[in-house]
Amino acid sequence: MIRYLSNIRILLGLALLTVLSCKEQSGEPEKAVISEEEIAQKSQELNDWFEQQFVVDMNRSPMTQTYLGVKTEDYGKWDDISSKREVENMELTKQRLAYLKDSVDISKLNKATLLSYKLMKQDLENEIEDFQYRLYDYPVNQMHGMQAEIPAFMINMHRVENKSDAEAYISRLSGMDELFGQLIENMKMREKNGILPPKFVFTKVLDDSRNIIKGRPFDQSNHESTLLADFKGKIGAIELSEEEKEELLTNAEKALAEDVKRGFDNLIGLLEKQQQRATTDDGAWKFPKGDKFYNIALQRTTTTDMTADQIHELGLKEVERIHNEMRDIMKQVKYEGTLQDFFQFMKEDKRFYYPNDEEGKAAYLKRAVGLIDNLKSRLDELFLTKPKADIVVKAVEPFREKSAGKAFYQRGTPDGSRPGTYYANLYDMEAMPIYQMEALAYHEGIPGHHMQISIAQELKDIPKFRKFGGYTAYIEGWGLYNEFLPKEIGLYNDPYSDFGRLAMELWRACRLVVDTGIHAKKWTREQGIKYYTDNTPNAESDAIKMVERHIVMPSQATAYKIGMNKILELREYARGKLGDTFDIREFHDVVLTNGAVPLNVLEDLINDWITGKQTNAIDDTNS
Repeated sequence: MIRYLSNIRILLGLALLTVLSCKEQSGEPEKAVISEEEIAQKSQELNDWFEQQFVVDMNRSPMTQTYLGVKTEDYGKWDDISSKREVENMELTKQRLAYLKDSVDISKLNKATLLSYKLMKQDLENEIEDFQYRLYDYPVNQMHGMQAEIPAFMINMHRVENKSDAEAYISRLSGMDELFGQLIENMKMREKNGILPPKFVFTKVLDDSRNIIKGRPFDQSNHESTLLADFKGKIGAIELSEEEKEELLTNAEKALAEDVKRGFDNLIGLLEKQQQRATTDDGAWKFPKGDKFYNIALQRTTTTDMTADQIHELGLKEVERIHNEMRDIMKQVKYEGTLQDFFQFMKEDKRFYYPNDEEGKAAYLKRAVGLIDNLKSRLDELFLTKPKADIVVKAVEPFREKSAGKAFYQRGTPDGSRPGTYYANLYDMEAMPIYQMEALAYHEGIPGHHMQISIAQELKDIPKFRKFGGYTAYIEGWGLYNEFLPKEIGLYNDPYSDFGRLAMELWRACRLVVDTGIHAKKWTREQGIKYYTDNTPNAESDAIKMVERHIVMPSQATAYKIGMNKILELREYARGKLGDTFDIREFHDVVLTNGAVPLNVLEDLINDWITGKQTNAIDDTNS
C-alpha cells in the first residue's frame, strides 16, 4: 500500500512538472497527457484490488464459498452472523470507501473499470448510510427465514462427492446449534429495538421449524427426517465401504438428534414467546423512523428517486391499462360479461388447472421443461450472447412448499457443475394455472433470470463483485420484461396464455399499489388481500401469500414493474434514435453483458451504445 501511494505521488509530481513546463512555453495551462499504458496499468491495479476484496469477503463466508461451488477447509462451517461481525463488516466497508476516495485517480481508469469504481463506491456509501437500519428486517419469516433456508442450503448446496464432504456435512449439522444461537440473539436484539414480525408470521415459521425435526432420529416414527434422508441419499451415491457409511450415518444421526434438535427447539421456544407479544400491525410505518426507512428502501430497490406516492399512482395507472388489454382478449374469445366475471371464469374452469395430485404435478413440470426447451431453440432471434450453464426445473421441496413463494430461480455455480434451477411451487395447483405457465417459465428460466444471472457469472472482463452482485430493479425488471418479449416472436398463440401473461404483469402492477399501501398508507393485511382479489384473476391463496410477502420484505416487490418499464422505455428510445439500424440482439447484449446495474447506469450504457452506433454510421457514410 505504501509503495503504491508513493508511486502515485511520483506520477503526480511528474505530471505537475509537465504542466508547468508547457505553461512556461505557451503561457497557457495544459492538461497532462495520460498514456494508454498508464491507464491500462492503473485499471488493472484497481481490478486486482476489486478481486482481492471479493476474496476477502468470500473467505469470511463459508456459505458464500458453497454457493459458488468452492470447497475449502471451511466447507463444514457456517457464517458468523453475530452483531460483532456486523460491526467488523462495517469497519471494512469504511476502509474500502476511504481507499477508493483517497487512493484512486479516476482520470486514469478505462471506461469499464470506471464503471466498476462508481458502482462499488455507490454500494459502499449505501451500506454505510443503511447501517442504522441493519435491524429493520425479520431474520425468521415465511419467505426466506433461516428456519427453512438452512435445511434447503444443506439439501441443495452442500454437495457430497467424497468422505471428506460427508464429514463436512456432519460438521455443519453439529454447528447448527451455535448458528441458531446467534440467530436467536439477533431476534432478541430486534425486539428490543421495536422490530417484531406481525402475528401471522409465527404460525408459518413454527410449522416450518417443527417439520424439520419430524421423523428419525428426532422421534420413533417409521419415516426419516428431511435432513437424514438427504444425507443418507448423498452418501449412498458415493463409493464408500459399508463400515464407513455406517459410521458416517451414526455420526449424522447423533448431530441431528443433539445439535440440530437443540438449535430448532431453542428457536421454537423463542418464536412461541414472541408470538404472544406480536401484533397485527403490518407496515414498516410501525418501526422507529419507519417512514424514513421505507423511503430509503424504495430508493435501494428501484434505484430511482421515486417516492411512495409516485409509485402508488404509477401502479393505479398500470392496473387500468392492463385491465383494458384484458377486455380486448375477452372480445377475442367471445366472452360475454364483466372483467370480474371473466376473472371468476378463469379461476373456476377446470380446463385451466392440472389436478392437485402427483400425476398433475408431474404433468406441470414436464410442460414447463417443454416451454423452456422451445424457447432455447429461438434464442438466436433475440440474443447474441447465450449462457453456457444449463437449467433444470424442480418442484419446491415438501418441507417448505406450504410457505414458499409461487416460483423462484436459484443460480447455478459459475463452473456449471450445478445448473440453475427454476422452482415451481406445486403445493396448491389452483395457484398455478396453466394459462400462466408460459410467463412463469420465461421469467424464472429462459430468457429471464437464468440467462441474466448465468451470463453475468460467465463474463470475463468484470470483477466478481459485479458478477455475483445485483440490483433488484434490474434483475426482476429483466425477468418481467422477458414475460413480454416472447410475444414479439409469435409465442402466446393461445389468447388464454396471453391473458395469463397480462395477468402476471397485472400482478406486478398491483404490487406497486399494495406495497406502498401497506408500508406508507397504513393499509391492513386484509385491505391488501382484497385489492388483489378485486383486481386480478389469481386465487385468494396467491393474494394472501403476496400480501404477506409485502409485509416481511418492504419495497422488494416494487422492483419488477419499475424495472420492466425502464427497460421498455430505453428500448423504444433506442429504436427511435437508431431507426433501421436498431438491432434488438445488440440492445439485449448491452443490457446483459455488463452484469446487474442500477437503472440510471443502464440508461447511460444504452445512451453510449446509441452514440457509438450513430458515430459509426456517420463514419461509414463519409468513408
